[in-house]
Amino acid sequence: MTSDSLGQAPASARIGPFFVTQGIHNLRDYGGYAVPGAGRVRTGVLFRSGQHMEASDGDLALIHALDIRTVIDLRGTSEREGFPCRRHPNFAAQVIAHDGETSNSPPHEGGGGQVVMTPQKARERMLAVYTRMPVNPAMIAMFTRYFNALDANAGGSLVHCFAGKDRTGIAASLLLHVLGVHHDDIVGEFLLTNDAPTREILERQSLPRMEAHYGAIEPEALHNLMGVLPEYMDTYIAEVTRDHGSLDAYLARILGVDEARKQRLRAKLVA
Repeated sequence: MTSDSLGQAPASARIGPFFVTQGIHNLRDYGGYAVPGAGRVRTGVLFRSGQHMEASDGDLALIHALDIRTVIDLRGTSEREGFPCRRHPNFAAQVIAHDGETSNSPPHEGGGGQVVMTPQKARERMLAVYTRMPVNPAMIAMFTRYFNALDANAGGSLVHCFAGKDRTGIAASLLLHVLGVHHDDIVGEFLLTNDAPTREILERQSLPRMEAHYGAIEPEALHNLMGVLPEYMDTYIAEVTRDHGSLDAYLARILGVDEARKQRLRAKLVA
């Protein structure tokens, strides 16, 4: 890879909010949603994706052209070491990551034993991920750092994990809530993962490991593991509401997003 080969960004083909990529799954802009008062979340500054280990030179040129100044990598240490992200030669963004593990059982790691993975078992496994996430100290720390960075840093940001759907999906959803986006639109944005035009990239990266851990995986079970369901977000919110009374209370008490920070983020990210 040379800087000459990456010097010019290709014309960025888009399918809706998704960028067409060769080695990055689920890269999309999660701005553009309406907020009260006739404003909209800014586009061109908030991006989300899966990991970048297989990013092509063209993908790296595209990322570079987006002028991303902050990368929030929600993966744990073992994921980052096992799947290191490729970077553009002129990459200069701040990377925020956790020293340790952020998930005990990410779906791509398997862990179910040599059993037939049915849709119900896959659903239960994923619901367990979302049940633990609100109280996972590592995720609390990373979501806090995500909001700190969005508040303090200028320029565009990219939040990602491995598949860009669970940890990343909740991060994006929390921010859109803070910015005032209607819940129905937040759920719609969360579910867009199921329409990502790069599903084969995720399958190539994840399926061999999952099959080695689980054994047979039924087709609908694969969708439950590699996609998202509305009840995943519902579970996260229900856990938060049970323990804290509301999502806003959790944001303020646990993640440090008080009313003053909300107003600063809205001033920066809503146009």
